[in-house]
Amino acid sequence: MFIITSYTLAIVFCSITMICWGSWANTQKLVQHKMPFELYYWDYVLGIFIIALLSAFTMGSIGTQGRSFLTDIVQVSPENLGNAFLGGVVFNLANILLTAAISAAGMAVAFPIGIGLALVIGVILNYRLEAKGDLTLLTIGVLLVVLAIVFNAVAFRRHKGERDKGKVGKWVLVSIVAGILMSTFYPFVAKGMDLENFAAPQAGKMTPYTAFVVFSIGILISNFVFNGILMKRPLSGSPIAIGAYFKLGFKYHLIGWCGGIIWGVGNLFNLIAAGKAGPAISYGLGQGATLVAALWGVFVWKEFKGSTTSTNRLITVMFLCFIAGLIIIIQAGQN
Repeated sequence: MFIITSYTLAIVFCSITMICWGSWANTQKLVQHKMPFELYYWDYVLGIFIIALLSAFTMGSIGTQGRSFLTDIVQVSPENLGNAFLGGVVFNLANILLTAAISAAGMAVAFPIGIGLALVIGVILNYRLEAKGDLTLLTIGVLLVVLAIVFNAVAFRRHKGERDKGKVGKWVLVSIVAGILMSTFYPFVAKGMDLENFAAPQAGKMTPYTAFVVFSIGILISNFVFNGILMKRPLSGSPIAIGAYFKLGFKYHLIGWCGGIIWGVGNLFNLIAAGKAGPAISYGLGQGATLVAALWGVFVWKEFKGSTTSTNRLITVMFLCFIAGLIIIIQAGQN
């Protein structure tokens, strides 16, 4: 299977993760006026499952290093299978809430608050799992990200104004809950892998490719529960019948699949990089997706169009804090 052997390449892979995780939501934005996010989300989940299987039988099975996917999955212990599956369930609940917030509040708000919070908590949890990286620098980087989250929340409230104060609070809260949940899924997946040796993993442990497949199965199965509930009791709008999904044109399904594939490629590259960079660095940089998504939201989707000068200054400071925080997190992994 394909394995990363240098820290530099691991950082490149984490950077690709950051771009993928910060860009997938553009596909949801493309169709949000044509279909509710609950219907889009079915295709998004299928896209993740498809790319997980494809990667397992290609990158995860070629070459002479490590165990191939089929050899690996039959020897994984039930505990580690359960951890990766549970990681998928937790991620799915978090991501459904995040997608709802993106649909209602925009990428420039939901990502900095939700994924920014996930970055902060996730780095702490993953560092406890495996203490790779300079703790002082990681702390400084995380604190800068926290400041960025605060600036973004304040800017969003100012942009919406007093008239929409209740709606602002609702979607900020949904983003916060999504972020807290999102921060907890990665340790479950990482715990099932042998992060010290992907080439010759311990018996019962998984390669990143197997972990991704089990993780995606957790997402797919739990979606029948979580998304099924949301379709009957949506966070906004009217209940949605499942029959509406089959009435959509093929191009809308294709856009949803692409969204899942984009996120899935980012997740795959992140898991591969974790062996060399460590889970805290790998996860932290991947969740720099917050910055990428905010750039899309501000400059492409114009989600803060018409804001006052003071609000625009807050957005600028938010970007600077995120950039500085990510640079310091990268540096932490080199010490």
